[in-house]
Amino acid sequence: MTTALRLEKITADNFDAAIGLTVRPDQEHLVAPVLKSLAEAYVHPDTAWPRLILDGDRPVGFLMAFLDIDFAGDGTGADIRSGLWRLNIAAGEQGRGYGRFAVESVAAEIRHRGGTRLTATWHPGEDGPEGFYLGLGFRQTGEMSGDQKVGELELG
Repeated sequence: MTTALRLEKITADNFDAAIGLTVRPDQEHLVAPVLKSLAEAYVHPDTAWPRLILDGDRPVGFLMAFLDIDFAGDGTGADIRSGLWRLNIAAGEQGRGYGRFAVESVAAEIRHRGGTRLTATWHPGEDGPEGFYLGLGFRQTGEMSGDQKVGELELG
């Protein structure tokens, strides 16, 4: 990892680089491909925040945040949350701090918008990213979102 890390909006110029990012084959069942994330961002433009992670000019990952969604989905608006929707770090780039940078970047965006917590979900199991999230300070809420555990990071 270098000090030239940055996020970039997905544009026509970097679209192919973004959809070309793939995780390790043993992780493919844990996170959706970037192409699916971009399709979801297209149909949820008011809440999705997709970004390409670059180290210098080299694409190393992709993240997509969700901003101010009705997390319970019950229409009451009583549980509005923001957080990390997807995180794909390229297979050959893992273990270099890019995931941490992604989480810190989403946290900064949420803080900028006045938020105080970052929500993330992950597939449980030994092969899942739970250790990564817990190592960053997330605490499990005891909730499930579909088949995924829910964790939160206080941004205070």
